[in-house]
Amino acid sequence: MDLQNKVAIITGASSGIGEATARELDAAGMNLVLTARSEDKLNKLAASLTHATFVAGEVSDPELPKRLLEEALSSFGRADALVNNAGVMVVGTVETVDIEALCQMVRINVEAAFRMAYVFARHFKQHGNGFIVNLSSISGTTNYPTMAAYCGSKHAIESFTDCLRLELAGSGVGVGCVEPGKVATNLYQNWSEEEKQMVAIEQPLVAEDIARGIRFLLQQPSNVNIGRLLITPANQSA
Repeated sequence: MDLQNKVAIITGASSGIGEATARELDAAGMNLVLTARSEDKLNKLAASLTHATFVAGEVSDPELPKRLLEEALSSFGRADALVNNAGVMVVGTVETVDIEALCQMVRINVEAAFRMAYVFARHFKQHGNGFIVNLSSISGTTNYPTMAAYCGSKHAIESFTDCLRLELAGSGVGVGCVEPGKVATNLYQNWSEEEKQMVAIEQPLVAEDIARGIRFLLQQPSNVNIGRLLITPANQSA
């Protein structure tokens, strides 16, 4: 896909991988519709980009996907790509984990991602063009103790991506997921020091590494669909 003047919608855009992706796709010449909870952060980010607008909101709001699609169409006249990036991570032992926080994580990581993808898949299929990038994780391909629900949410994204890709094959709509390894983002900011040690690694990835991978998926020609892209630090062994 020639990304120049195409339109991408990015969830979880106010920081981390979402913000880095916004900057990477802006450099590629795309017009952007950004969403996250913080209106202030979105406003500052959009102002620093070439052609970007935003819709602040909770990604779990059932009405948000429709609002984002309407914003893309009203501001830029089209929608070409969805980067389904918003997500959270809750971990803990059976004895200590906050079950309500786990359930909220599933609403964000799974339910909201599914809803967003289906809304845009319908639009893309009607127009015979588009690409959906779902953010998974290396945790969607393996399992770790104390991370059962998080790994489960990412395994769900893996299966969902594959099934949607197969259903849309031949329609002009591509679907793929990116599986980051350990990335230095604020995903771990609320963890205890003991929990942070579980994922500690020298020279982790940075958000820009994942953003380049997302751009790579979107730039493939129409006869190519990269269904999975695993990106890990060179020294990550698990």
